[in-house]
Amino acid sequence: MSKVLYKIFKLDENNTRIHTEIVAGLTTFMTMAYIIALNPNLLTGFAVGTPLWNGVFLATCIASGIGTMCMAFLANKPFVMAPGMGLNSFFATVAANIVVLNGYEGDKAYTNAFQAALCIILVEGIVFLILSFMNVREKIVDAIPIGIRLGIGPAIGLMLMNIGFGSNAGIYDESGNDYYTMRDFFGAMMPKMLRDAMEGETTGNDAFKKLALYAATMLIGVCVIALLAKRGVKAAVILGMLDSAILYWIGEAVLLGTNPFESLKTASFVPPFKDMLDTTLFKFDFKGFFDIGIFTAVTLIITFCMIDMFDTIGTLVGTASRAGMVDENGNMPQMKQALVSDATGTLVGACTGTSTVTTFVESASGVESGGRTGLTAFTAAILFFLCIFFAPIAAIIPAPATSAALIYVGIIMLQGLKKINMDDMDQVVPVFIMLIAMPISGSIGHGIGLAMISYTFLKIFFGEAKDVSLLTLFISALFIVKFFVVA
Repeated sequence: MSKVLYKIFKLDENNTRIHTEIVAGLTTFMTMAYIIALNPNLLTGFAVGTPLWNGVFLATCIASGIGTMCMAFLANKPFVMAPGMGLNSFFATVAANIVVLNGYEGDKAYTNAFQAALCIILVEGIVFLILSFMNVREKIVDAIPIGIRLGIGPAIGLMLMNIGFGSNAGIYDESGNDYYTMRDFFGAMMPKMLRDAMEGETTGNDAFKKLALYAATMLIGVCVIALLAKRGVKAAVILGMLDSAILYWIGEAVLLGTNPFESLKTASFVPPFKDMLDTTLFKFDFKGFFDIGIFTAVTLIITFCMIDMFDTIGTLVGTASRAGMVDENGNMPQMKQALVSDATGTLVGACTGTSTVTTFVESASGVESGGRTGLTAFTAAILFFLCIFFAPIAAIIPAPATSAALIYVGIIMLQGLKKINMDDMDQVVPVFIMLIAMPISGSIGHGIGLAMISYTFLKIFFGEAKDVSLLTLFISALFIVKFFVVA
């Protein structure tokens, strides 16, 4: 069996081993397992247990598994796919607007709108598949200036750190407002002030303890990962996550007096396939979609395509750069196959019932753990399929463990800044705009778009317009229209 894996995934050629790849796949999966429950929550308005929620839950597992499996065997890359964050929230907003625009009423109003909105994802997947086979998406990658390409990795690193440090600990005040780790805990003038405020605004007096426990175990996890990595331990990320998780579980039991595994007592391990058949599987309502108006429909499709395209390109280029999978020009081998896999994941997601499936930035955690081939992706894909039956187990991974991994990987990816020529304003200005834009906007695509616009303007005003390719000019113009013209 091992000989077959070595041959299929070319492990020797990539200087890696089966054990390393499996650990990397498990690491990536653990850092993004939150998507299994969060995606159906966001797409259905936290309607947990409803037929639509169950359908989206299964679609999330199936589409993530199939898309990632394609990445494993077509591109032989360690990148994992799932419904993209940001895109799923945008999809939910679109579906909610369709309810109003089409005048849907009754208990199934949102479900009907959801089925109409799935048409966007279907068209997007078909368009991307065609563009990938025609090498158009590869040409778009080539049109991104080398300086911006080198800066994508560090920008993603800052975005990961922002996600980790800025994460919500699942604590809300009486108005439903979130408490965040960096803004509220580390940003508090004094711990006592924050504690008094939280005890006055939340139900129960354990809110501050929970937030403090979250912050402490997260930081301990980061330090453990760093210490293990310094000693050359390949499984540093996953061991650090495990350490953070165990400490958090102990803290829940001792400090908060709660059972961290309580949810497993009432959890159901029976997949709700019937709900998916009734609500999401091939449930495309084209009439309902085009009832919102042709112009609006086309605008939505283009918007989804642009955001997803540059999110995917940014993740692939940035993560591949960190792993040393690019040549001197910043080009990644097998890019076409990776993009075809991404498009396939989106198509499968549309057919099963979820928003755009894209390459996840958390794949960087697996790469940092040594993942270099499709065996990493294959491992994660198997785990997604298993979650159809064992989702409650994945759900008990505490958020601080995930945050610790994201923060550490983000720090490592920042090392890519040393490749930027700090004396060249053509590189420095676009890259630093991208560095701040990605974490604040929460979108890789938007960060790249702002970098492209600034690069093009600088070249034109420096009198070097001839150095800007027509495709680069066109992409910059598209982003200008997206940001400043289209309402």
